[in-house]
Amino acid sequence: MEQRAEAQDPHVAAEMALRSFGDSADEPRALPEAPEISDEELKNRAAGLVSGWEMAAGAHGQSCLRARLKKLSPRLKTALEQARQRLSGKGSSPELNLLDEKGLLAPVAPATLAQVPAKDNASDGDWLGVLARENVIDYDPALISSSAMPTSLLDLAGPAWKGKIGIAPSDADFLPLVSAMIKDYGADKTLAWLRGLKTNAKIYEDDEGVVAAVARGDVAAGIVNNYYWARLETELGPTKINSTLYHFKGGDIGGLINISGAAVLKSSRHQAAAQKFLAFLVSAPAQTSLGLSTVDYEYPLRPGVAPNKLLKAFAALQPPAISPAALGDDRDAGTLLQQAGLI
Repeated sequence: MEQRAEAQDPHVAAEMALRSFGDSADEPRALPEAPEISDEELKNRAAGLVSGWEMAAGAHGQSCLRARLKKLSPRLKTALEQARQRLSGKGSSPELNLLDEKGLLAPVAPATLAQVPAKDNASDGDWLGVLARENVIDYDPALISSSAMPTSLLDLAGPAWKGKIGIAPSDADFLPLVSAMIKDYGADKTLAWLRGLKTNAKIYEDDEGVVAAVARGDVAAGIVNNYYWARLETELGPTKINSTLYHFKGGDIGGLINISGAAVLKSSRHQAAAQKFLAFLVSAPAQTSLGLSTVDYEYPLRPGVAPNKLLKAFAALQPPAISPAALGDDRDAGTLLQQAGLI
């Protein structure tokens, strides 16, 4: 779930960026109710990344990072203090798009933007793509066969899926999917689809809850982002998880790719340091570290950097031709979710 960091201080709008670097501050729940990233995992993840950053940042950069801790969430702050008091943050493309619309972001250095494909950055160059994630269906083959998987995301609103699909409409990862539906099919058809989901679906608080529900047999399948299943598989072990993933094909909306990104606030008093940090995030060492992570399970956007082996090859994915910047800020999606009675 989203946790919004304060955006007044200095270093980066990675406070609203890098979604994968500051998971929910909610109290962890015992498996299989919903897997949470442990403080130890957060510590290790932060330690690995910031050890590379501190080498590049020098003494001034390190002091800025220590100062930034004063405004981080308590859980993330604790993890990072254990990782020798450095920095991290979170955010995804809709949040970054909203900040960009409000004119709050400074342009990212062109040389930094050039490290990842242009389609994964803001069209105006004001935010930077760092990692990518895929929308998938997590399902239990004992409850529903692979041959029954939908050709289109639209199919899930049909009567054949009543009681068989789990969703988390209030999770921030569900909103971009709705925004993509609006872009391709229009508001009326998207609203009809959402009303069909309300009839058919079991509702969960977040994507963690969906993958946990599928794993324990509470529901046959669920709409999630790929990394939630990968985290649960890692937590339980490959021989103890009953579910698997279905990847949409042919450019269907169901295979949407979304971005975890970073940006610099215009209000930052440390513009140069912030730009250096963004450059570091898409450098080969940082991207390699993120790709090897057994917590993030997202796709590094720097060309030539491989993702974790648990992920399907990025080149084999068949997402729709919708750029993260084209998804907008999710406000229209939120309106339709309310009209459908899902939030």
